[in-house]
Amino acid sequence: MTAGAWLVPLLALNYCLVWMGIDCDGRTNLSVATSDQTLGSSESERAAYAFLPQTPIKSTDEHLVEFSEAMRAVAKTLRQVAEGKAAAQAEAAEWKRKYELEKAVKAHKHHSVTKGCSNCDKDKLEQLASRLTLETPSVDPTSCCGNHEICSRQILQDECPGTSKNLHDKIVGRKAPFKLSWGCNGDNNGQHKHDFVSFEKGDITTAERSNKQILLKWESPPQTVLFVTKPNSNSVHILCAEMVRWLKEHNNINIFVEPRVSRELVTEDSYFNFIETWDDDEEMKTLHTKVDLIVTLGGDGTVLWAASLFKGPVPPVVAFSLGSLGFMTPFSSELYRECLDHVLKRPFGITLRSRLQCHVICDSAKNEVETEEPILVLNEVTIDRGMSSYLTYLECYCDSSFVTRVQGDGLIISTTSGSTAYSLAAGGSMVHPQVPGILFTPICPHSLSFRPLILPEYVTLRVQVPINSRGQAWASFDGKGRKQLGPGDALICSISPWPVPTACLVDSTTDFLRSIHEGLHWNLRKSQSFDGPAA
Repeated sequence: MTAGAWLVPLLALNYCLVWMGIDCDGRTNLSVATSDQTLGSSESERAAYAFLPQTPIKSTDEHLVEFSEAMRAVAKTLRQVAEGKAAAQAEAAEWKRKYELEKAVKAHKHHSVTKGCSNCDKDKLEQLASRLTLETPSVDPTSCCGNHEICSRQILQDECPGTSKNLHDKIVGRKAPFKLSWGCNGDNNGQHKHDFVSFEKGDITTAERSNKQILLKWESPPQTVLFVTKPNSNSVHILCAEMVRWLKEHNNINIFVEPRVSRELVTEDSYFNFIETWDDDEEMKTLHTKVDLIVTLGGDGTVLWAASLFKGPVPPVVAFSLGSLGFMTPFSSELYRECLDHVLKRPFGITLRSRLQCHVICDSAKNEVETEEPILVLNEVTIDRGMSSYLTYLECYCDSSFVTRVQGDGLIISTTSGSTAYSLAAGGSMVHPQVPGILFTPICPHSLSFRPLILPEYVTLRVQVPINSRGQAWASFDGKGRKQLGPGDALICSISPWPVPTACLVDSTTDFLRSIHEGLHWNLRKSQSFDGPAA
C-alpha cells in the first residue's frame, strides 16, 4: 500500500475530528500498522508530511461536506428514535396506571358485594372511582355490565351502606333485578356513553349520546309492590282496594302498604289478610330490600311522602294522578290496568329526580360528625324568618367560596324537580327535572338586584345564621319537619346519591311539557286575530 492510498482517509478523519470539536494542535498523529511488505513507521510518517502539500484539498472538502451531512442525518434519526422511545415508555406507564386503578376499583366492588360495604370501603371506592373518572378519557364499558347499559346496582343499589338485614323480615325472597339503558321505546340504537366530555387528540368535545331517555327493563318479573295513598279520601281508598285485588289475582304480586292502610283494608274485608306492612322505623329502613315497585295514589304530595320513606335507594315509582296539579303524576287512574301491565312486563322510560341531602349543624356541635342524620328532600328546603318581624340574615357559601348575604324573607334551595313548586312562586325559573343543578332562589329579598341562580349539582351549599343576627331562622324540608336555626347554626345541602326514579307516561320531556301546559296553563293566551285588511 502506497502513502497516497491511505493518506486521504486519514485526512478525512482528521477533518472530521476537527469538525466534532477535537483539538489536534495542528498535527496529525498517524499510526499505521503495516505488514512486512510496507514501509516502516517513521518512513511512512515522513512520506505523509511530504505528501501533504500535494493533496487535492478541494476534493477532500467536498467529501467532508457530504460526510458531515450524512452525520447530521444520522444524528437527527437517532434523536427521533430516542424521542419516540421515551414517548412509548410514557404511554405504557400511563396505560399501566389506568389498568391498576381499574383493577383496584373492581376489587373494591367485589369486596363490597361479598363482605358488605363499610363506610371506609365506600370512601376508598369513591376516591378510586373519582381518580379514574377525572384522569381517564374513557371508561371501559365492560366494567359495568358489558352491554353498554347502567346496572341496577350502580344507580339503585339493593342495600344502603351501613344498614343491617332484619332477621324478622316477613318476605323472604330476592328483589327483581333490572337494567337501565339509553334508548327510545326499547330501541337501543347506539352505544351508551359514560363520559360527558372527550379529550381525544387533545381537543375537548362533548360526548355524543345515542339517546337522552333512560329506559328500565326488568330482568325478572317484579314480585313486590308498595302502595302509598293519599289519606282521608274515600275515592282513593276504593281505588287502592281494587288495584290490590287485581294485582294479587292476575299477577300474584306481594303487596306492601302503610300501617294505616293495612288496618283500613283488613277491617273492611278479611280478604286482604295477605297484605304486608311494617311495625316500626327499623323495619321501614329495610323496605328498599323488599320492594320492587312503588305505586302512589294521590298528587305530588303523595310522591313526596313516598320518597321520604326511603333514606337510601328508592324503587321505581308509578304515580297515578288523583290530586290537583300533578307535575310528577302522569298516569291516569282510569287506565291503571293497562299502565301497570305495561310497567310490569315491558321496558318503560323513567326520570331520575335528584334529591337534596341536608345536614343541620348546631353551633354547640364541635364538628359535623355530632349532627343529626341527613334529611333527604325531593322538592326544596326553605329557610325563612318564621314568626320573627326582623329580616332573615343569612350568609351563604358555595363550597369554599362566599356567595352572598341574604336579607329578606328567606331563601329557597331547590332541586330541578322542585323548580315548579315554591321556587317558581318566588320568581325562580322552571327547569327540566333531568337537568343536573341546584336552584338558589331568594324570597322577597331586600335588594332589587338579587336574582335567582342555578348552580351545578356537584357543589355543596352552606347557609349559616351569623352570630350577630338579630333574629332566628327556621328551616323546613319539603314543607314539613321545621327546625330552628339560631345564631351560629348552619344548614349544609348537597345532591344525594339516591335519586327518585319516576315512571314516564311517554318520556321525560313530553311529560314535563304536558305538566306545565295542563297544570300551570303556561303561555296560554288567545291567538292573534287575522281579520285585518287583505293584502
